[in-house]
Amino acid sequence: MKNYSLLLFFAIFLHALQSNAQAGHPRVGVCSSRTNDSLLHASGYVYIEESVQKLLSPAIPEDTFRLQLAQLKKLQCPVQTCNSFFPSDIRLTGPDVKERQVLEYVQSVMARAKTAGIKLIVLGSGNARKLPDNYSKDSATLEFVDLCRKMAVVAKKYDVVIAIENLNTTETNFVTTLAEANAVVTAVNHPNFKLTADIYHMLKEYESPDMLKKARKNLVHCHIAEREKRTAPGSTGDDVAPYIAALGSIGYTGRISLECRWDNMKEQGKPTLDYMQQQIRTAYSK
Repeated sequence: MKNYSLLLFFAIFLHALQSNAQAGHPRVGVCSSRTNDSLLHASGYVYIEESVQKLLSPAIPEDTFRLQLAQLKKLQCPVQTCNSFFPSDIRLTGPDVKERQVLEYVQSVMARAKTAGIKLIVLGSGNARKLPDNYSKDSATLEFVDLCRKMAVVAKKYDVVIAIENLNTTETNFVTTLAEANAVVTAVNHPNFKLTADIYHMLKEYESPDMLKKARKNLVHCHIAEREKRTAPGSTGDDVAPYIAALGSIGYTGRISLECRWDNMKEQGKPTLDYMQQQIRTAYSK
């Protein structure tokens, strides 16, 4: 009986140690349709990042949205964040910006996000924020910062955070580095407007992992994929490893969403998560 008690004590002690070791690590999820819920849950992922256009857009009829809400409650990997914020026909820069249209759209999306329990929406939307030809970048930046601040005020009413992400120059011509995205967040200076670091886009622009350290104050979310073909981390190389190490060095404990192309998600899902967790353990043990 005495030996059994000792074994039980050590089992509980080891479990507590493992739980504590994981508690300070980022959560890993996938940008994907919620229809992949069972497959992703079986692979060990803990959340899904869905598309605003497929889940929260005001273009979705109310009865369809209510049906989707019921579906969300049954997911094993909850939808915690959304991307693909704006459609391309809602302009965010240039002379054709219609502020009222933008803010009414944001209001509708944020109201549905609150109802769905979603707390963070990524602002990428490369086409919507693309500068028209010959439009002044300096003017666009000032106007964009002002518009984002107004969006943040709306987001605050619904307890949602908007997190702008850096893109790359093959996808848009405005805010194409993490440094630029961080400067926009700093200028907006609102608690409901923060930063997503997209490591794939950083790799495309040869931006140093050190920029993650400089942006730590505003950083709340991450996206990741390999540089060459936007493959899942660990598929063809380890080019994402220095960036995960940088996240470890600043003690980042938010989410990391895999926003990548899959050849076969069912076969690749578990090995990719194993690779990510190995990189995270290494980075966060230093």
